[in-house]
This record gives sequence, structure tokens and C-alpha cells, in this order.
Amino acid sequence: MVEQSYYNKADEIIAEHGTTQKSLIPIIQDIQAYYRYLPAELLTYVAKKLGINEAKAYSVATFYENFSFEPKGKYVIRVCDGTACHVRKSTTILDRLYKELKLSKEKHTTDDMLFTLETVSCLGACGLAPVLTVNDEVHPSMTPEKVSALLTELRGKES
Repeated sequence: MVEQSYYNKADEIIAEHGTTQKSLIPIIQDIQAYYRYLPAELLTYVAKKLGINEAKAYSVATFYENFSFEPKGKYVIRVCDGTACHVRKSTTILDRLYKELKLSKEKHTTDDMLFTLETVSCLGACGLAPVLTVNDEVHPSMTPEKVSALLTELRGKES
């Protein structure tokens, strides 16, 4: 269950966008941007505030891949596994990240909530392959060694 402050923030976001049904997506986008995930309780709350059936709100939120009902880490790392990146060995990058972050295909976020690891089918940067993004910042021509250095750098920002 989320704290009252979450509902207060949702109310602020709803006030910015209005209470029409067409405001659903911008509202839940803003909630997710703020919390790095979409708390299910807030989706239900928003649906009620907008006069939308809860099932309809869930169908919208689950239709779009970018919405997540699971909390994400401070740094969301997305590894491209599209054709150009795959051919240029994006799997070795992904393997290094799994190993160093102690994550797996089933476990996507580190226990300390610092990192979330996701694979995507394309980041639209094929000429820079293999690529990954950290919170939407593109890191081109990655290698397993560059991945290790990047993780060291990100962890250093937390010290």
C-alpha cells in the first residue's frame, strides 16, 4: 500500500492535466516518471478520479510496454538486442551486466534499488551498435569492459 504522499502527488498531476478521460495516459506517464514505476494503487485512484472503469485503465497501462507496475532502480539500463546490436555481440554486454549486478532474466532490479536491467528490441541507434542506455542517455560501441567501467562510475556517484 502506498503512502498518502503518493495520492497527494497524483492529485497534483491530475490537476495539471484535468479530469477528462483523454488525460489518462499523460497522467500515468507523469506518475511513472516521478516514481520510476506506476503503483497499481495509483492507477486505480486515477481511474476513479477520471470516471474511468478500472479495467479500462489497466488495459491501457498494460497495453503500452513502457508502463511498469514494478519499482525500478535509480539507474534504468536498457540493452539493445536488435539485429545490428545482436550481430555486434550485445549478448556479451548483457551477460556482463547480469554477472556484475547479480541479476537474471527473472530478477531485473538490484536489492539496493540502484539498478534495473532491461532488454529492448531496438533503441534506434543502429549505427552506434552495440548500444545501451542509462536513464535514456545513449552509450555507444559498448564492450564488456566499458560496461564494467560504466557501473564503477555510476556506483561512484552514490558514494
